[in-house]
Amino acid sequence: MKAKSITKLVLVVFIIAALICLSLFGLTINGKTYISKASEGIKYGLDIAGGTSILYEAQQDTVSAEEANIVINIMRQRLDEKGYTEATVTREGEKRFSVEIPNVTDTQEVVKILGTTAKLLFVDPDNKTIIDGSMVKNAQATIQQSSVTGINEVVVSLEFKDEGTKAFSEATQRLYSQPEGKNYIAITLDGAVISAPRVNTVINDSSCIIQGDFTREEAQTLASLINSGNLPFELKEISSNTVDATLGRGALENSVKAGLISLIIIMLYMIAFYRLPGFLSSISLAFYTALVILLLSVFHVNLTLSGIAGIVLSMGMAVDANVIIFERIIDELKSGKSVGAAVNAGFDRAMTAVIDSNVTTIISSLVLYLLGTGTVKGFAITLMIGVIVSMFTAIVVTKFFMKRMVELNVKNRKLYGFGVNA
Repeated sequence: MKAKSITKLVLVVFIIAALICLSLFGLTINGKTYISKASEGIKYGLDIAGGTSILYEAQQDTVSAEEANIVINIMRQRLDEKGYTEATVTREGEKRFSVEIPNVTDTQEVVKILGTTAKLLFVDPDNKTIIDGSMVKNAQATIQQSSVTGINEVVVSLEFKDEGTKAFSEATQRLYSQPEGKNYIAITLDGAVISAPRVNTVINDSSCIIQGDFTREEAQTLASLINSGNLPFELKEISSNTVDATLGRGALENSVKAGLISLIIIMLYMIAFYRLPGFLSSISLAFYTALVILLLSVFHVNLTLSGIAGIVLSMGMAVDANVIIFERIIDELKSGKSVGAAVNAGFDRAMTAVIDSNVTTIISSLVLYLLGTGTVKGFAITLMIGVIVSMFTAIVVTKFFMKRMVELNVKNRKLYGFGVNA
């Protein structure tokens, strides 16, 4: 039994050490990077990296959710095409849209990219325009049964205006008989091809469908981009400003130092008050920190200063869960139970309180993320990630270590905090 417990313990410690190394140094084999190190994988928000922030306002009284999605999709498309993949576009309030681009200080260049109305064209293989976006009445993602396979598939349904119907009919008649590679109609937005469906039949009515093995989300995005040719309002630049990267980097360094100091103080506190359980929870806390950093790096989360605050806050909550559990264990020891029985009962009795407190925080974080904007979203997402990971480390990892100690016959009651605070 002891040999098996030692093997399990060594294996888990090795995994934790490996995760810490992965989070700090990443994983590169034969020149190919599988996991980026934290300094490269984590993307920094505007308040840390510096850059440009622009606020636009729609020139009409109300903006529907569909119209807002069209605007966001257009801006996102243009920014991606120019290589600004770390930029964020969010809706603020009823009719305002915020664009933040880290590491870019040329505000006028960004305004030039985003400031004009989207130009949507349907062109033939010779790049001759068939119709433009103003001739499309509506586009929407729908599900229909394939005439070939009989299986339901996601398609984009188009409805043309009268002039669009005539022009599209003439184009399909001309292209239908063309050889492979010459029988398609390209749909372009600002010169970039967003879809190029083949002409499978002559279309003489005011509607048609675009097929392309779409997911529901892809079809909705394509429909939104096509509808953008009928965007019913203009966007006016309300404000723009440039954030100095030097200030952001200094704030980042200070925040990281504060986080490390907090981590060390928490570990020392836990060891002083709870002895062996406190030491084991410190190992779990190191695992928690490494796992959070690794997740932020793998998913390339845009980290802001408020996001760092969310991580530090969830770090404290991770320890809070351990404190509740350890106090329960001490109560069980005081009642005369053996160390093994006290550990089991302590975790069982504390579980409801730990889960309830963490779930309510996760719900609050989710609401903040869905309804908040800008830095509020950054805080919400890191808090949510941190709380989920902290709940796992408190309930699973710390419990694993405590069980192994019992199996290894480490049963001195004082080592488990009994009598320390008496």
